[in-house]
Amino acid sequence: MLRREVLLGGLTFALPPAMASARSAAAPGTVNVLYAGSLVNLMEHGVGAAFDKIEGADFRGYAGGSNKLANEIKGKLVPGDVFISANPKVNAALMGATNGGWVDWYVTFAKSPLVIGYNPSSRFAADLKTKPWYEVLQKPGIRIGRTDPKLDPKGRLTLDLLKKAAQTYKMPDLSRQVLGAPENPAQVLPEETLVGRLQSGQIDVGFFYSTETTDLHIPSIALPADISLSAHYTATVLSRAPNRTGAVRFLAFLLGPQGTALMRDHGLDLVPPTISGDTHKVPPAILALSKPAK
Repeated sequence: MLRREVLLGGLTFALPPAMASARSAAAPGTVNVLYAGSLVNLMEHGVGAAFDKIEGADFRGYAGGSNKLANEIKGKLVPGDVFISANPKVNAALMGATNGGWVDWYVTFAKSPLVIGYNPSSRFAADLKTKPWYEVLQKPGIRIGRTDPKLDPKGRLTLDLLKKAAQTYKMPDLSRQVLGAPENPAQVLPEETLVGRLQSGQIDVGFFYSTETTDLHIPSIALPADISLSAHYTATVLSRAPNRTGAVRFLAFLLGPQGTALMRDHGLDLVPPTISGDTHKVPPAILALSKPAK
């Protein structure tokens, strides 16, 4: 049964030997998956439900900003078996003895560009379709939503995007005109509420990953290649995972044929799974589905 404990509320496939062996083991029980909030719909209505049904497991998801989740792991505030981040660098905060040794390795498996999503009922929607995005976002009265750059990689990417756009378009005041202060309380919202705020009309536009806008059918503006930035999703089995067996099976499922099909359906851009960190500690079932980084 799928258990939604989050911060918001016949094709036959040939499996690698390591995965087949894992599938023959006892049901994995409850698997606590801490994941980037931009993956809520994928995890709760896609991968989690399918994993429960196919593996006889009990997926328990907990969503939030990647940096926030890393802090909660270090503080032992939430039980975790699997950690999925939207930025490879977040894993560094959990690696090594000084950081508690929570992460020994991680797999980079997907990416998703940053886009500008908008409410189609907003009075600014027509302008966003016909005028440069940076002009529309400077209009008086427009309500912009974004995530906290200290807690969420998407919030950090938003700041980096505006900085890059300012340099590219030779508009030195662009960041200030669009965002105000980096931690502007009128714009900075929890990642797990940002979509809901947009859909309900509380904000006109927001900075999202394309997987979110595609998955939820939110109209969006793609950003030009010369300034485009993307999330890079990673996953690992936490070194102190209470249910290590279940965690390995979940990650093998995510990276396997059923999981990758679901990720494509939910708008993620998949990349060849690549391992970073101590490859000697990677479980065989995961090693069979990925390769070490060069």
